[in-house]
Amino acid sequence: MRGFDYVRATDTQEAVQLLADDPAASCLAGGTTQLDLMKDGVLEPPRLIDITRLPLHGIERRGESLHVGALASMEELAADATVVERLPMVRESLLLGASVQLRNMATIGGNLLQRTRCRYFRDPTVVECNKRTPGSGCAAVDGVARMHAVLGVSERCIALHASDLAVALVALDAVVHIQGVSRRRTVPLTEFYLTADESPERENVLEHAELITEVEIPLPSPAARSGYLKVRDRMSYEFALTSAAVLLVVDDGTIRQARVGLGGVGSKPWRAYEAEHVLTDAPATTATFQDAAEATMREAWTVPGTAFKVPLARRTLTRQLQTVSGVTA
Repeated sequence: MRGFDYVRATDTQEAVQLLADDPAASCLAGGTTQLDLMKDGVLEPPRLIDITRLPLHGIERRGESLHVGALASMEELAADATVVERLPMVRESLLLGASVQLRNMATIGGNLLQRTRCRYFRDPTVVECNKRTPGSGCAAVDGVARMHAVLGVSERCIALHASDLAVALVALDAVVHIQGVSRRRTVPLTEFYLTADESPERENVLEHAELITEVEIPLPSPAARSGYLKVRDRMSYEFALTSAAVLLVVDDGTIRQARVGLGGVGSKPWRAYEAEHVLTDAPATTATFQDAAEATMREAWTVPGTAFKVPLARRTLTRQLQTVSGVTA
């Protein structure tokens, strides 16, 4: 790893100004995997701006929304009383997302901004990577691609977004609050991420001299039930092969509200609008759930290594819809 300058920012405005003054600088915060990528030689910023001491750590309920500071830890959010009571699928996505040690270190903002775990992106000796070098190709398309995406991808890039938490948050219509040098803006998380077939080299709409300061999570109806299911190769410390975040309001056997997010299959945390369309105002039956799962995966784009994810994702979503609704037959 090459040498770099280290600067500790004391407040948010100073941090964004330091970024604006140096187009090659990067931020250091828990959860972003910045240092991992520097050690691997993928990123070589000449300056690191440490933002871990900024006053962005709080978690506060305001009316029917939960406001989470970008530097709050995953463990703090999982233990929050409002999350335990009203947001079980958020809590489950956090607890299934990492070990206790990592949850105590990783921040919410860092988790949302983590880079793909694509082995080809993280190996600078691989020449063909449109994320690192636009126009160079995608080695994963013809390589070993078991842990890659099937939605929001093309021959340009099939890299997978790895966050579990983001899958639950996109299903809940969470928004991120962003601060730049001269403006603040709010972006729905469903619009924050970019798909790999759109722009492999750019994963979200965050500009260089901007920071996520807060995540705002609308609280669902008290009548809603939710949960997060993660299918993986082993029970701990492993990324999802497929996952499903599901929230349902069922009244007298009919689904009145449905929110669905999918993980392990998308180049971004995937909001399954097709499934929601099938589910809303439909009977809560296994047949309905299977139709919703089929609709979600209809546009999947696969290579030989990822083809298994399509039926697995359908089964994962169907099972989680059964679990949340209480309908098993």
